[in-house]
Amino acid sequence: MLLWGSLRSFADGRAEVEVEASTFKEVLDRLAEAYPGLRPQIARGVSMALDGRVYREAWFAPIKPDSEVVLMPYMQGG
Repeated sequence: MLLWGSLRSFADGRAEVEVEASTFKEVLDRLAEAYPGLRPQIARGVSMALDGRVYREAWFAPIKPDSEVVLMPYMQGG
């Protein structure tokens, strides 16, 4: 899994991390456990790109072992 932008600084500067999860919710839970500094960022809201499609609050979006997953700060816009 890739961490985008400012999220890296809350995971010891890592751009790529490993977590085992089958849903978006599990990804967030496991990241918060492994990198407590990410917990406040996750609580504010994050988006996930799963195989090129961006999701927000799609808690049960299935993640396959070979999926490309990118976690990024919540994107707002108009």
